[in-house]
Amino acid sequence: MIRNTAKKIYIAFIFIFLYAPIATLIVLSFNASRTRAKWGGFTLKWYSELFQNEEIMQALFNTLFIALVASVVATVIGTIACISIMNLKKHSRSIVMGITNIPMLNADIVTGISLMLLFISLGLKFGLGTILLSHITFCIPYVILSVMPRMKQLNPHTYEAALDLGAGPVYGFFKVVLPDILPGVLSGFLMAFTMSLDDFIITHFTKGAGVDTLSTKIYTEVKKGIKPEMYALSTIIFVTVLVLLFLVNKAPSGKNKK
Repeated sequence: MIRNTAKKIYIAFIFIFLYAPIATLIVLSFNASRTRAKWGGFTLKWYSELFQNEEIMQALFNTLFIALVASVVATVIGTIACISIMNLKKHSRSIVMGITNIPMLNADIVTGISLMLLFISLGLKFGLGTILLSHITFCIPYVILSVMPRMKQLNPHTYEAALDLGAGPVYGFFKVVLPDILPGVLSGFLMAFTMSLDDFIITHFTKGAGVDTLSTKIYTEVKKGIKPEMYALSTIIFVTVLVLLFLVNKAPSGKNKK
């Protein structure tokens, strides 16, 4: 009895530690007072002002645009890389996989500074393009990490059989290989999208003047004081993710459809 009670208290503390800050953020997004020290009454003013704030909306657009494009490109490149790696010999495959894992183990600040110096040496103008190139670069290893396990489970003889039956290489890939590795591809895409959406350090070193994502915008405003509109935006993002997770978990599986 005491052991079960201790487990429940422990779990309760974990949930409080994880979600109390988010609950505080949501409450403050409805606070009429600009100060976080006192409650000034309930209001939706910050939500209406959020959509009228061009700087925040532009930062949000940049963030979503970069995350979407970078994750799509990284998923395509990473999937092609996995196919190529699987055709290597076992020893060569281990070496290449070790090399692809280095960027994930490397500190973000090292990656950010390295990419910044590379762009300077190439004479590239810092801006949305350099951020996009940076995000594609560091997202590719995460896609490879997600797709490779599915590639290892793939039966190579199935693809060879499709070719023997008259299917072309491209048609055979989309009809035989892709359906089997699709869960890994989608997982890699979501991982890349999340990593790009959440990145600050690499973006900070590779962005140009006047170009901001949400993370760099918030960092800039911390020095002056975060606007309540940011609380409203963070609440919208959290609720959106929560709804998506709920819909995904409640979606009927293939077995239920049958």
